[in-house]
Amino acid sequence: MSPESTGQNEHNLTVYRRGFRTWRGNRPFWAGLFTMLGGAPIAYFPYADLHLGNMTLAMSTTAGAGSLIIGVLLITLGLTMWFHSIVRVFAGVAAILLALISIPVANIGGFVIGFLLALIGGALSISWAPGEPAADEADPQDTPLSLDKRQPESGYASEGALHGAAVPQQPAGDHDAASGYDGGTHRAG
Repeated sequence: MSPESTGQNEHNLTVYRRGFRTWRGNRPFWAGLFTMLGGAPIAYFPYADLHLGNMTLAMSTTAGAGSLIIGVLLITLGLTMWFHSIVRVFAGVAAILLALISIPVANIGGFVIGFLLALIGGALSISWAPGEPAADEADPQDTPLSLDKRQPESGYASEGALHGAAVPQQPAGDHDAASGYDGGTHRAG
């Protein structure tokens, strides 16, 4: 093995981390994560028992089945955002609606924790857009304008420059003073 070969010495953890980073970048990852984290407390709290010493506090309500359904649907929508990102807008709108429905049904939306997480996840899912693939060939609009000293080093016009806009100059003294026409200039002082 030579010291120049870098591919053989990579650690498996680095390879998995890069693969996960690529996978995460191609889908609304954080939207799905927040939506699933929002569904967990909404589904959990109505069935949870809180033990304070010898005293047991049961937080179950009559709407336990409704909160379980809402929580499971939110977790399913989060997984849908991850593995079927083409329907991300539908999943985001559905997550927001389920989060709003969880306020009266599921113990104030999982004690507001699940409500807020599902609401943020739905909003992130709606606003996420896939990245544009890198162009293999140059765009025809990116052709060099001129390579003189006034242009940037790359030869391309800067963002603020006028691209190909030439303003014709009016010759001075071409106007007839008696007619009032002065070639587009004004006489204000």
